[in-house]
Amino acid sequence: MRQSGFRLVEGLGVIARNRLALIGLTIICLGLLAAIFAPLLATHEPNEINIAARLQGPSAEHWLGTDFMGRDTFTRILYGARTAFQVAIGAVVLGALLGIPIGAIGGYFGRWVDASLMRVMDAILAFPGRLLAIALVASLGGGLFSLYVAIGVSSIPSYARIIRGAVLSQKEKEYIEAARMTGESDFSILFMQILPNCSAPLLVRLSLDFGQAILTESSLSFLGLGFPPPTPSWGLMLKEVSPFLELQPWAALFPGLTISLMILGFNLFGDGLRDVFDPRQYER
Repeated sequence: MRQSGFRLVEGLGVIARNRLALIGLTIICLGLLAAIFAPLLATHEPNEINIAARLQGPSAEHWLGTDFMGRDTFTRILYGARTAFQVAIGAVVLGALLGIPIGAIGGYFGRWVDASLMRVMDAILAFPGRLLAIALVASLGGGLFSLYVAIGVSSIPSYARIIRGAVLSQKEKEYIEAARMTGESDFSILFMQILPNCSAPLLVRLSLDFGQAILTESSLSFLGLGFPPPTPSWGLMLKEVSPFLELQPWAALFPGLTISLMILGFNLFGDGLRDVFDPRQYER
């Protein structure tokens, strides 16, 4: 326990020394704060229409301008953060809850169990992630649940393969042999002994998948397969103003920049976590 505490403190020190990881964490925290406190930070109602103020640039009244219906862009970006994080959390949790047991069971029991489960994962991987998500959303219809399924299912194989590899490296170690000798059941060894020691690659993958889920949700909304109007969604905001880019590029600049910043934040933080769990960091 004491060694784990030292490892945690050292890990936090590695993140603190990694400026890019701190930048990524700052971007994520700002996005979360925007999503949580959107009603308090918003300067207008998210669906308030003002045709007289349509396609305006940044001003004192509309900090980031307005869209083609005169709705405040800053307000809709804040509420769009709620949509993005809601979809990302649900999809990532779904993919992890399904992928982790599949990979753990396949890696631990091996043989025909492993072969069967991995062939199912290969079948899912045969479809490009975006194409699979589009097909699932088109068949299930738009809405929150269909986005959870579409984005979550496409990420299941990545979790299964990561956990499978970690389990294969852990199950032959001495502490597992000792657990077997004490009479612990296979499932107790797997889920109580092995899985807690496979958290390092899993945490890195989780952080990266949050950014990927936000990008996929924005892509589906841009294609008209996500949330229906007038739901504040960054991808939907880009779609709605795309015909007016020549008249007012500001309307598309800020939603697109927000998507890029959030994905950059999760990628930078994921790289920082990878450095934390790199054993070479503790040898220096």
